[in-house]
Amino acid sequence: MDITRNYFEFLGLPVGFDIDQAELSSRYRELQKQLHPDRHSHQSDREQRLAVQYTAYLNEALSTLKSPLRRAQYLLSLQGIDTVHDSRVQLDPMFLMEQMELREQVAEAPECSDPEAELERLTALVEAELRSLESGFARAWEALSLEQAELQVRKMQFMSKLQTEVAALEDRLFED
Repeated sequence: MDITRNYFEFLGLPVGFDIDQAELSSRYRELQKQLHPDRHSHQSDREQRLAVQYTAYLNEALSTLKSPLRRAQYLLSLQGIDTVHDSRVQLDPMFLMEQMELREQVAEAPECSDPEAELERLTALVEAELRSLESGFARAWEALSLEQAELQVRKMQFMSKLQTEVAALEDRLFED
């Protein structure tokens, strides 16, 4: 095992945004069986530590590649673009205004006559926008338009955060 390889190589998958989730899960299970620390408990301390490191790397690879946003961020990081901490791309004001309006709608959802229906509407809207942004990233990535791909990731980050906020509000409102 070589944890200096990128996650795609480590799992034996082609580097790209569109990946077969079933294949990802299958490769993960195969490697997990080989690398799990319990399988190496009879070996030297060094081998046991390596098994723990490999398993941690494998788990991080899985969680990164399963998430469209994290996968897109990771792909860009392989090209030297940090979308987690660095902000090189300016978002257009129209998108930012839409984000403010959506956040207002989320904040006002508990006051609606049917908060559950409003949250369902907002959830569907955010999920549709995320799918659209993911498709936009995939197109930009395939076209090797890294600036456009980075822009799509920045927007995905906003929408993903909004998705989390809607889910948290739903949990708070309907805890019973």
